[in-house]
Amino acid sequence: MTILDKIISRKKEEVNFSKANVSVEELKDSAFFERKTASLKSSLKEKSGIIAEFKRQSPSKGVINDKVSPFEVVSAYENFGASGISILTDTDFFGGSFKDIMDLRIQIKTPLLRKDFMIDEYQFYEAKNMGADVILLIAACLSPSQVLEFTHLSHELGLEVLLEIHTEEELQHFHPDIDLVGINNRNLKDFKVDLQHSVRLKNQLPEQTLSVAESGIYSIEDFSYLKEKGFDGFLMGEYFMKNEDPAKAFKEFINHINLS
Repeated sequence: MTILDKIISRKKEEVNFSKANVSVEELKDSAFFERKTASLKSSLKEKSGIIAEFKRQSPSKGVINDKVSPFEVVSAYENFGASGISILTDTDFFGGSFKDIMDLRIQIKTPLLRKDFMIDEYQFYEAKNMGADVILLIAACLSPSQVLEFTHLSHELGLEVLLEIHTEEELQHFHPDIDLVGINNRNLKDFKVDLQHSVRLKNQLPEQTLSVAESGIYSIEDFSYLKEKGFDGFLMGEYFMKNEDPAKAFKEFINHINLS
């Protein structure tokens, strides 16, 4: 059983528990449910293109940084020009929580991506309830028909969709209604990183598709290479979070790319 298999198995248990305890109607009773969501598509074009991630840990790296507060880090991401902010909401494998987004939403205007393993329509109502603007659909754990169904539900709720792919086979999950396509530089099964593989996949997408390079961006050189190859967005978390002061690391990175 791969790590992804373990995560999905646990996610099914979590969703079933949540559905048994909080109804969709109760989720709709959130103060955030009626808010007008912010557009990550627009923000990618207007700001740095970086979707900066707050991530405490991961299955492949273990604890990355569990000492800093979400607001301290995310407010710096916003102040220094992040186009979007990705927040992990999976607890068991990534140390995240719903509360992170709900607390940040009150003070942060930048588009927030709920980064989780979305396998049930219930989770989309959760995302709207907690104040997210964008959701992630991972092709590796969904069928093309599920991606289409979940995309339409997301749009009904005012949420944008970032579809994540990694293989040529997963290109069949793409549909024109999808807002953005993320290409994971890291293989979720063995966690190896290959930037050239991502560029090859990007070149097989329709020309006007907004593309996001995800994971494994470890340097200014990696960022510059992917930008040169035409990526519109760059989802980066570990690069900043591995520092004792992620806010400072992000500021220095932005200053560097602004000068280049």
